[in-house]
Amino acid sequence: MTSIGGAEMVDWNLAVATATRLMRPGPEVSRDEARAVVTELRRHAKSSEAHVRSFTQMGTDALHDTPVLVVDRPGWVRANVAGFREILKPLLEKMQERRPGGPGGAVLGAVGGKVTGVELGMLLSFLASRVLGQYETFAPPTRDLPAGANGGGRLLLVAPNIVQVERELDVDPHDFRLWVCLHEETHRTQFTAVPWLRDHLEGEIQSFLGETEVDPMTVLERLREAAASLAGKNQGEADAEAEGGRSLVEIVQTPAQREILGRLTAVMSLLEGHADYVMDGVGPAVVPSVGEIREKFKERRAKGASRLDLALRKLLGLDAKLRQYRDGERFVRAVVDEVGMDGFNRVWTSPNTLPTKTEIAKPADWVARVHRKGE
Repeated sequence: MTSIGGAEMVDWNLAVATATRLMRPGPEVSRDEARAVVTELRRHAKSSEAHVRSFTQMGTDALHDTPVLVVDRPGWVRANVAGFREILKPLLEKMQERRPGGPGGAVLGAVGGKVTGVELGMLLSFLASRVLGQYETFAPPTRDLPAGANGGGRLLLVAPNIVQVERELDVDPHDFRLWVCLHEETHRTQFTAVPWLRDHLEGEIQSFLGETEVDPMTVLERLREAAASLAGKNQGEADAEAEGGRSLVEIVQTPAQREILGRLTAVMSLLEGHADYVMDGVGPAVVPSVGEIREKFKERRAKGASRLDLALRKLLGLDAKLRQYRDGERFVRAVVDEVGMDGFNRVWTSPNTLPTKTEIAKPADWVARVHRKGE
C-alpha cells in the first residue's frame, strides 16, 4: 500500500516478525514424520474433492484453480497478513487521509504503524497455534504463497496444528487428517461453485469497514461507555450478557455496523455449519473413527485450553464463531431434512436466498420464504 509521509498505518513486516517471535513451538516431529504428514494431507485434500462434490451436489472446474498449501505456523501468519493487507486497504487509506499533515503526522503514523503491527502480531501469534485449516477467500498471490487466478483464493492446511490436536485428542491420525480436509474442502467448494459469493462477502465487509469510526477519540469514548455499562451490571446481568455472546468488538460498533454484522454472521454461520454437516455426512463412509473424533473435538471446542484462552476468545469474539458452527449446522440439517439436498442448494442461488440471522435460528422461516413462496 502506498504510504503517506513515508509510514504505513500498519507495519506489516513487524506484525509478521512479532507473531513469529511470540508463537508457541509446534509438536516435536522428525524430518521424515513431517514429510509423511505433508504428503498425506495433500493426498487427503485431493480425495476430499470427490467426496464433497458428490455429497453436496456442488461442483465446478474452477476448483482446480485454487491451490492447496500445507503450511507451518509462520506460513499461516504470512498468508493472513497478506490477506489483511488486501481487505483493509480501503479503510487504511481513509485513515491515512485523516492523519495530520507535516512532520508530526509522519512521526505519529510511523509510531502508530509499529504499535498496530505489534498488536496484530500478538493476535496472530495467539491464533497461529489453533487454526487447523482455512480457505483464504481474499488471498492475493505472493512469491511464496500462490493463489487462484482472477481473485480466487487458496486452501491452507496447518500441519503442526493438525498433528498437535490429533495427539491431544488421542485419535487415529490418518482418520483425523482426512476429517479436517473434508471440512476445509467444503469451504473451497462453496466459493468455487458459487461465483457471486466472494464478491458479496467482500462488499459486505467493505460496507462494514466504511462505517468504521476513524477518529480514535470517538472510538475510545464509545469503548469507555461500553465498559461503564458492563461495569454497572449486577452478576446476573453480566452472566446474561455473556450468554448473549457480545464481544468487546461488537459492543463498540455503530448501529449500521451491527446491521451489517447480522448479515455477515448469518452467512458465516451458513458456511461453517454447512462444512460441519458435510464433514459428518461424508465421514461415516470414509472415516472409520468419525464418531470418536467428532465427540472429542466437540468437547475440545467447548472447553477451550485454559481460563486465559476462554477470556481471549470472549474478548476477540471467537466464542461467536463456535456458535456459528453449532447454529449453522442445525440450520443445514433441518433444511435438508425438510426439502432435501437439492432444495437446500437453493441457498446458493443469489444473495437474496441466503438465510437471515433470524432464519438461521428458525430454518422453517427460510423454507417458507424461499420454497413455499416460490411454489
